[in-house]
Amino acid sequence: MIYNSNENIEVEIDWTEFMSRHDMSWSVRPLSWNEGAFIGNGLLGAMIYSEEHRSKRNVLRFVLGRTDVTAQRPDGKGFPVRVPIGELDLELEGMIYQPADIQLDLWNAELRAHLPTTQGEVRLRAFIHSEKNTLVVELNTSSGERTAKFQWYAYPDVDPVLKNADGINFNQYIPEMEVERGEQEGVRWGRQIYPSGEGCLTAWKEIELAPDYRVLVLTVAGGVAEGDLQHAVSTIQSAGTQTLDSLAESHRDWWHDYYRLSFVSIPDTRLEGFYWIQMYKLASATRAHHLLIDNQGPWLTTTPWPGVWFNMNVQMSYSPVYASNRLDIGQSLIRALDRNQEQLIRNVPEPFRHDSAGLGRSCSYDLASEVGTEVGNLTWLCHSVWRHYQATMDDELLRTLLYPVLRRSVHYYLHILEEGEDGLYHLPPTVSPEYGSFKQLTVRDCHYDLALLRWGCQTLLDICDRLAVEDELAERWQEVLDRLVPYPYDGQEGFLIGEDTPLEFGHRHFSHLLAAFPLHLIGDSEEDKEKIRRTLRHWIGQEGDLRGFSFTGAASIAAILGSGSEALRYLHTLMHLIKPNTMYREAGPVIESPLAGAEAIHELLLQSWGGVIRIFPAVPDEWSDAVFHQLRAEGAFLVSAVRKDGQTQWIRIESLAGEPCRIRTGWPTDRIASASDRSLAMKSCGDGIVELDLRKGEAATLYLQDEAIDFTLRPVAAQSHLCRFFGGNKPWRLYGLPLQD
Repeated sequence: MIYNSNENIEVEIDWTEFMSRHDMSWSVRPLSWNEGAFIGNGLLGAMIYSEEHRSKRNVLRFVLGRTDVTAQRPDGKGFPVRVPIGELDLELEGMIYQPADIQLDLWNAELRAHLPTTQGEVRLRAFIHSEKNTLVVELNTSSGERTAKFQWYAYPDVDPVLKNADGINFNQYIPEMEVERGEQEGVRWGRQIYPSGEGCLTAWKEIELAPDYRVLVLTVAGGVAEGDLQHAVSTIQSAGTQTLDSLAESHRDWWHDYYRLSFVSIPDTRLEGFYWIQMYKLASATRAHHLLIDNQGPWLTTTPWPGVWFNMNVQMSYSPVYASNRLDIGQSLIRALDRNQEQLIRNVPEPFRHDSAGLGRSCSYDLASEVGTEVGNLTWLCHSVWRHYQATMDDELLRTLLYPVLRRSVHYYLHILEEGEDGLYHLPPTVSPEYGSFKQLTVRDCHYDLALLRWGCQTLLDICDRLAVEDELAERWQEVLDRLVPYPYDGQEGFLIGEDTPLEFGHRHFSHLLAAFPLHLIGDSEEDKEKIRRTLRHWIGQEGDLRGFSFTGAASIAAILGSGSEALRYLHTLMHLIKPNTMYREAGPVIESPLAGAEAIHELLLQSWGGVIRIFPAVPDEWSDAVFHQLRAEGAFLVSAVRKDGQTQWIRIESLAGEPCRIRTGWPTDRIASASDRSLAMKSCGDGIVELDLRKGEAATLYLQDEAIDFTLRPVAAQSHLCRFFGGNKPWRLYGLPLQD
């Protein structure tokens, strides 16, 4: 089939109006980390909220965080942990009264608030500059609040009422701190020094522009040396020489460019808002040149997990980066692996360091974590890098990072692999993450490790083919693929945790389904789908110990099966587990579950695995309309599509690398027409798949012949009562009360 005509796609998105649908809002001041307004630039962050205690009802807190501020325990045991660094408080003359009007403007990434008090009112605007480590707060006061003041508190000096507002965790190490204060060239500063010699330094300056109008600029340095002080002072002085308008403009420009990288609009306005807040959260939590995302980003609070976890947390945090076309965010993970390759080698026992590498469960940003019985974490992390590669087809990334690291990761498996009497290769007892954690349960032929080993061997062979490398281990990898024991399976319960280990109690993790998601080793045949479906239903049916990330995993797995309405129910369950500001916590905050929820939304709209791009593969029955623009598919394709009245209207696909383009549209293949700059060959491959002859840099628009098509991409109409749903807790909005017509 060969078709040719001019494409005519119009994109009509009023970004300011669209994003304002989903601004977080509070009519009552937020009172905890769970509902605070959060701002950040990938390194420096602030969580903004108040306190209900009578003595502190006049305080609006900016609880500060900087990702790289860590401290080593005095006994030298364990990894350096994240440390709270204090806060900037706006202390008002009167108590904050109702109703407040607080908005987190997503499009401009800034907080705006009108706070009535018992003595007057204040209006403020705040943002952390997108490219400068500077918090900017603009304050206007009425005459009754003219004496309102900003006060910086080192962490030891924070009032216990505020310090313990979000609970106490006795497992959390917080070092003793020596606090020094001073002033230099009109800039005030405070230094917090830990017994290890580590610490942080905060510098700030308040500029009064009128009796009722002032601006404060603040920065935090991740060290306490004289050079850190000088850098902090110069940062504040530089910010002070710029007008507020110029600072805000450059800050906004970065965010506007970031948001425009891709677009998603769906008829469930609450989920649509949740999605866009996760896009905001990603860029607030990390950037290409900053540290990788740990368990909670820059917004540290009481937690037993003040570090980085690798048995799903990091992998799930980065999962929405690839399809959303926000690959710059993913560079922070790549940089972390690249600069710590030698440490990954030191993580395995000395006899294996000549050819192996690994990563334990948790550590600091140096990736220093010895491998124990939880073996597969580095291999799974390599899968995230593989996803980044597939989104770019950057062979240099394969050559310099993924190939050497994955090769060593798989080689560690080869050292522990055992040949059984059945002639098959087996794995010794290892941990399936989160199953029987408190029992330290290990199982032979663990699904988690079998899947990762199988994926690793196949991917290494694929890399060698791609790079034309003749690796001496290639035959060994193929032998493992040929002789590796099948995934343990039971006809009633589905995939087992491992050999003779059924799912007998609650399991929060999908580690026994890793072959299906995210590795996509199985799932294309009807037999595979039935096995996955049986396992999914049994797993979720156990109920006990399910967590937020259980439901994001379940949603993505249901989407693989094409069960969009089931996936939607899992996502709606997640909405009951996240906090009003879309953060998530169990014993402490963990950032990955909401971010993985955004990836599950991608799975409903676009999937690409097994060499096939799938358009609207799992749209829920409840959704008649859906739109996405410039989502990324494997093979480095940018894909846009519009669905209206239950039917796909058109699909646009652009090739960035000239890779084979195979696409499942959901249309009869003999009725597909294409519009492009040249005549394109289109070949039917069976099973509803067509292959397009797209060259690098070319784009084509697909549509059904003889249909009246509107080639315009617009947002889906919003459910007005669910706009600005997040921020303060607003459960009544779900029911469309007459308050919001």
